[in-house]
Amino acid sequence: MAKLTAHRYGKARVRVLKILRDGPVHTLKDIDVAAHLKGDFESSYTSGDNTKVVATDTIKNTINILSRQHLGEEIERFAAILGEHFLTRYEQVDEAEIQISERGWERLVVDSQPHPHSFQAGSEGRMFTRVTCDRTAKTVRSGIRDLVILKSTGSGFENYPKDEFTTLPETADRILATSFSATWTFKDQPADYNRANEAILSAMLKVFASNYSPSAQTTLFQMGEAALAVCPEISELDLAMPNKHCLLINLVPFGLENKNEVFVPTDEPHGDITATVER
Repeated sequence: MAKLTAHRYGKARVRVLKILRDGPVHTLKDIDVAAHLKGDFESSYTSGDNTKVVATDTIKNTINILSRQHLGEEIERFAAILGEHFLTRYEQVDEAEIQISERGWERLVVDSQPHPHSFQAGSEGRMFTRVTCDRTAKTVRSGIRDLVILKSTGSGFENYPKDEFTTLPETADRILATSFSATWTFKDQPADYNRANEAILSAMLKVFASNYSPSAQTTLFQMGEAALAVCPEISELDLAMPNKHCLLINLVPFGLENKNEVFVPTDEPHGDITATVER
């Protein structure tokens, strides 16, 4: 005998590009949406009864239509609108989780001025939000994924345990590079999610750039501290710093010195450092 102990379903990778127009100045919202529902859907799994199943195509159409009506500058507010729609429209839905990631676009600079409606693709890093709504509460988490950042000095790694398998030399001057990701939880709603997110990210990147890093672990904690200090509406952060190693090339066999100038970039295998920092 088998028992269904958990289930959810929905629609993922729903792509929407919307132009927000303010006179001649346009802003692009390029989003990727996933909407998942939990609730009274057990019979669709166990007995083939589809009478309560909201078709995933309907979920996709709902995202598109509500994008036209409600998508604005803040993806968090739009995610909440989507989640509340599914709870309000369908009594069999107990929980809706909406995840939205956003691709950034930068304005082209023409004659030293930002162009009002022409753009180029920005960083591979993507801002995102994950909003979970049920009948009693709403949780908003936002963050950044896959932001590739590098500092060419101001980082080291020393005084670690060594044994017969240790080959890594100590250094007080190395490249620190990572594909950085962070998720922060809002305990209160800020006046403007975009400004809050920008302040959090700016505070963390300032620490990365400015503080000497004796280890990625230290840097992660200091970045989390800075984020909590700059935004009182967040309660905790989950941070991840997988290394993108830059390995010094040995030029001694060729009679040349290599004073931290020439490296081989590689990200496999990589160190995988994570942390959770709470207020």
